[in-house]
Amino acid sequence: MHLGLGAFHRSHQAWYTEHSADPEPWGIAAFTGRSPGAANLLDAQDGLYTLVERGPERDRIEVVASISAAHDGDDAGAWAEYFASPQVALVTLTVTEAGYHLDGNGHLDLGHPVVAADIERLRGTSAQLVPSLRTMPGRLVAGLAARRIADGGPITIVPCDNLLGNGDTTRAVVLEMCRAVRQDLDEWISASVSFASTAVDRITPATTTADLAWAKRATGREDRCAVVTEPFSEWVLCGDFSAGRPAWESAGAHFVSDVRPFADRKLFLLNGGHSVLAYAGSVLGHATVAEALADPRCREWLEDWWDGVTPVLALPGNEVAGYRAALVARWSNPRMSHTLSLIARDGSQKLVQRVVPVIHRYREVGEPAPPGAGRVIGAWLAHLRGSGVEITDPRAGELVTLAAGERHGAARALLDALEPGLGADRSLAREVAATCRELEGPHG
Repeated sequence: MHLGLGAFHRSHQAWYTEHSADPEPWGIAAFTGRSPGAANLLDAQDGLYTLVERGPERDRIEVVASISAAHDGDDAGAWAEYFASPQVALVTLTVTEAGYHLDGNGHLDLGHPVVAADIERLRGTSAQLVPSLRTMPGRLVAGLAARRIADGGPITIVPCDNLLGNGDTTRAVVLEMCRAVRQDLDEWISASVSFASTAVDRITPATTTADLAWAKRATGREDRCAVVTEPFSEWVLCGDFSAGRPAWESAGAHFVSDVRPFADRKLFLLNGGHSVLAYAGSVLGHATVAEALADPRCREWLEDWWDGVTPVLALPGNEVAGYRAALVARWSNPRMSHTLSLIARDGSQKLVQRVVPVIHRYREVGEPAPPGAGRVIGAWLAHLRGSGVEITDPRAGELVTLAAGERHGAARALLDALEPGLGADRSLAREVAATCRELEGPHG
C-alpha cells in the first residue's frame, strides 16, 4: 500500500517496484493524501502512466504498471480492507514533512486542529472504519486497528519523507495517536509492526500542462498522469521486513545497517541547499533551481552552506565532494523546470529538519552556527516578510506576524518559532537579520 499518491511516489517507489526482479510481480494499492484527483485520473487509466526521464540532452520514456489500484484517501472501507489483508506486506508513505504534524519538540502536535479532529473521530469507535480522517497518524492507527482485529499478521511501515530518523518518527507519532484516542495497540504494534528508515532522492517537479502535451506528442497517447523526473535516483533503506518486500535492490536500492549518514547527506546538502536557493533565489527574482544556481550570489551562499554542512557529515570527504559536484550537475539541467515556489512551501516544517540539526551539531563541539545557517533562515525571513514567492505554510498566519517589524527582533522571534530558545543565540540572530536586510535592500 502507499499513502500520498503524487508525482514523487510515481517516479520513485512505484518505479523501483516496477523494476524489481521478483518471480511474481508486486502491485501497489495507492491512496491519495489530500484530494481524490490523482486517484480518479489514474484509475481511469487502469493505473498506467508515462514516466519521462529528462536528461540534459535527451529523454527516456516508459510506461509504469506497478500501481494496481488507486483510491481516494477518504475511502475508509478500502483502506481498512487492504490493511486487514495478509497479502499486504508493507505501507510506504510520501506525505511531506508537514504530514507528520510535529510540534516544536518533535512530538505529535495534539493541539493542531486537524490532529484534534482526527482524535475526536477515532475516539469511542472501533477505529478501523472511521471516515474523513485527515492525518497520516490517524489513518495508520485506523488501518493497524483493522489489521489487529483481522489477525492480518506482521506489516512494515516505510516512510519516504525528508525527516531525520523517519522510521522512529513515524513509530512515535503513531503510538502518540494511539494513546490519544485510547486505542490499546502498543503491545500489538511492538510485536507485529516494524518501521523502516529511508533516504530517498529523485528530483520530480510538479507535472505541467506543457509536460502533458509533450508526452502526448512523444507517445501518441493522451496521459493525464504523466510524470517528468531526472535520470538520477537513490533509495537507501534500513529495517526489518518481516512480511516480505519487493526485491528493490535489483532496481538499484541499497539496504544498509544504518541509514543515518546517507539521510544526513541528502537532507543537509540537497534539501538544505534547495532551501537556500528557494528563498534567496525567489527573493532575487528567479523562478527555478537552475536559474538560481546560475546567479553568482546564490551560488556563493549555496557553497557557504555546503561548506558548513560538510564537517558534520559522517561520510568520507571525497564522497561528500563527489555528491556536491553531482548536485551541481543535476540542478544545472536546463531541461528540468524545478520551481522554487514548490520547494519554498512549508518552511517551518522543513527548516527544522534541514538546518536546525546542523546548528546543534556545531554546538555539541562548542562552535557557533556556521554562517550558512543564518543565511538560509535569513532568506526565509525575507520570504515571510513578503519577498519572493507566495507563502504556503501550515503556520503562515503566526509566522508572518512574527516576521513583521524590526528585523533583529523578527529574527529572534522566528528562530524561537523554529525551536524554543534558539532566538537567544545573538550571533545567529544577527546573521539572520543581516541576510534579510541584504536581500530586501535598505528600504525593505
